[in-house]
Amino acid sequence: MRSERSADTGYSANPLDRLAAQRDSAESFAAWRAAPTARTILVAGDVPILRNTGNGLDAFFDFAAAERIGTAQETVFLGTDDRGPVFGVLIDTLEPETLQGRDDVAALDLRSLATQGLLDPATLGIYAEGKSLLDWHRRHGFCARCGERTTMGAAGWKRECAGCGAQHFPRPDPVAIMLVVKGDRCVMGRQARFLPGIYSCLAGFIEPGETMEDAVRRELFEESGIRTGKVRYLASQPWPFPSSLMIGCIAEALTEELVVDYDELEDCRWFTREDVKHMLAGTHAAGFSCPPPVAIAHHLLRAWAHDGETP
Repeated sequence: MRSERSADTGYSANPLDRLAAQRDSAESFAAWRAAPTARTILVAGDVPILRNTGNGLDAFFDFAAAERIGTAQETVFLGTDDRGPVFGVLIDTLEPETLQGRDDVAALDLRSLATQGLLDPATLGIYAEGKSLLDWHRRHGFCARCGERTTMGAAGWKRECAGCGAQHFPRPDPVAIMLVVKGDRCVMGRQARFLPGIYSCLAGFIEPGETMEDAVRRELFEESGIRTGKVRYLASQPWPFPSSLMIGCIAEALTEELVVDYDELEDCRWFTREDVKHMLAGTHAAGFSCPPPVAIAHHLLRAWAHDGETP
C-alpha cells in the first residue's frame, strides 16, 4: 500500500524488487540475464526506445530484440517483478535516419511519455530508475580520484577502478522544491523555457553542508527575496533528468516584498488561493496555468489550495 502524497507524483510507482543483497554476485547477475522471462528497457543516449505494437507502445524488449536495435554499451540489473528479471540496456545514440522506415520502434523522451500518458505509472517508474542509472554510467566512465577507466560492478550499481581501487556509487541529486505561503497567498515563478502562462513552485539544489529546510530558505531568498520561517516536508519525487530527488516542502513567508533574480526567473509573483484553484483546473481568467500532475509542483499546489496544508 502506498498512501503517502509522494505516491501520486510521476515516476514514483515502481514495482521492482531490486534484490540489493544479491547484486554483488556475478552468478546471480548471470542467472537473471539467462532467465527466459528476462526483459529489458532500452535507452539510446538519453532517449527511451520503445516497441510499437500497433496498439500502443511497449517499453520492454527481450535481449535478442534489443540487440537488433543497437549494440549494448552497458547492461544493468534493475530488479524483478512477477513477470521476471528486468534490465536496462544503454546503446549508442541513434541518429534520426536510423529509425526511418521502421514502424516497429519509436524514440520518445521520458517527459512526453509521462505527460501524454503513453506508458502506465509502474512502467514509467521502472524507466525512471533505468534511465537515471544508465545515464550515471554514461557520465562516469573514468575514476574521479585517479582518472583511470572504471568498470561496472554489482550488477550495475557501482563502478570500480583497477588503478586506485576506488569504488563509485550512483547517487541522486537532492533538490528542494517549495511553495512559500502567507495566509491565502503563495509565490510562484516561471522560467523563460516554460510554456506560455505556466507558473510553478521555486526550486534549487541542496548544497553540501545544508539542511533541507535551510536550502528552502536560501533558495527562496536568492530567487524571490522572500524571508522564510517554518518549513515542512510534504512529498518527494524521483526526477530522472538526469537523476534528481525532488524534496517538496511548504514554507512560511515572513516578508512580502519580491526582489526577483531575473537571471534565474523570467517572472515571479504572488497568487491567491483562488488563482491556484483555477490554475489547477485550467480555468484561470488570465490564462495562467501550473505544471501537470506528473510534476510534484502540481501536488504541492493542490495540497495547499484544496487540502489546506500549511507550514
